[in-house]
Amino acid sequence: MLALKMLHDRTRHQHQGNTPKALIRILEDDVNLAIWQRQLPLHIADFASVLLSLNEPLAESLCLEINDEDADPDLTGLATSFRDLEGYEGFIADLKWLVGAFACLLGARRIGLRLRVLDKAMCPRFHVDHVPVRLITTYAGIGSEWLEEGAMDRRQLGQANAEPHEPRQIQRLKSGEVALLKGEKWHGNEGFGLIHRSPQLAPGERRLMLTLDWLG
Repeated sequence: MLALKMLHDRTRHQHQGNTPKALIRILEDDVNLAIWQRQLPLHIADFASVLLSLNEPLAESLCLEINDEDADPDLTGLATSFRDLEGYEGFIADLKWLVGAFACLLGARRIGLRLRVLDKAMCPRFHVDHVPVRLITTYAGIGSEWLEEGAMDRRQLGQANAEPHEPRQIQRLKSGEVALLKGEKWHGNEGFGLIHRSPQLAPGERRLMLTLDWLG
């Protein structure tokens, strides 16, 4: 029994589900990835698609102080250059919901928000994040890629020749899905941060991506 427990403690699992409750599984010790396999509401998907089609830059960051769990986070000024697009208000409402859910689940009081349009892979090599936990979702375009435990030797992270190349070994988030990724700074998860990377984009291809970081 002790040997089985030690083996269990030395691995990590990933969980996926089609309701927001799937995200709660990230709180389990042996889970380092929880995915809500959601379908984006059509008006939000359309907004994100039109935003990308404009070929305009977008790279905004906010540090949010969460003082009241029942109050909407203040996203005033976020992506306001696109506020005249149909669906903007629904998009911002969705961001607020995700921030609120993230804060409630983790008891977070400070959250770092980044909203970006990307036209290249920001982190093209498989790596782990040195944060407690990060939320990632892609509103339009292809999603981030990740590996199941054991698919790559962690000692060789960052080395191109050590990365798996067979498509069946590389998992990819779908557009609209919401993922919580445990990093190296989650207590008890040292050495088990989820291995992931940005996807390679073809010339002219772009993606609209949101990340939330637990800062405290």
